[in-house]
Amino acid sequence: MPDTNTTLTPPEHTPPVVFTRAQVDWLPWLEPLAPEAMTERHMAALVDANRVKSPYFRLLARDPDTLESRTRADKDIFYNTNAGLPRAERELAAAAVSRLNGCIYCASVHARFSATYSKREADVDKLLAEGVDADLGESWNAVVAASVALTRTPLAFGPEHVARLRADGLDDLAIADVIQSAAFFNWANRLMLSLGEPAI
Repeated sequence: MPDTNTTLTPPEHTPPVVFTRAQVDWLPWLEPLAPEAMTERHMAALVDANRVKSPYFRLLARDPDTLESRTRADKDIFYNTNAGLPRAERELAAAAVSRLNGCIYCASVHARFSATYSKREADVDKLLAEGVDADLGESWNAVVAASVALTRTPLAFGPEHVARLRADGLDDLAIADVIQSAAFFNWANRLMLSLGEPAI
């Protein structure tokens, strides 16, 4: 079994230089657990057993308690859509945060989801190409502006962002979903950017 502190030399690869909805790989800089080394506790921490195929989640599984808490929060924010913000806009918030933070991998994942659920591929591509100041129409502009303010510094988010979202018809639950989606990915980007790099 590899030492838990082993630093990897990523294989020869081409790092992506533009934001895209295309599938992007992710290469860890630290050794993930091997699939055969995953115990029942590690597998339970994944919540979704298919995630054992991901080196990112196998790396995070070295701390199974934290991984399980992180994954349950992620799933509740993005998949629990019985009320509040539609899934497309939750994914838009994550994509906007990832675009601002420079996380090409996360931006690709959440841009794909936002495009799939909204059917607004051209607007999602515009966000990726032009950045968070792209004009996506007032409804999406309000979500992006709130997400970007939280990402730059939480104190930059204020009553004016809430008022703008509310003027667009969002209720309290939907506004909370914007905040949670943006805040979660502001944290998640930093974790992913510090543990590895994207590759194509």
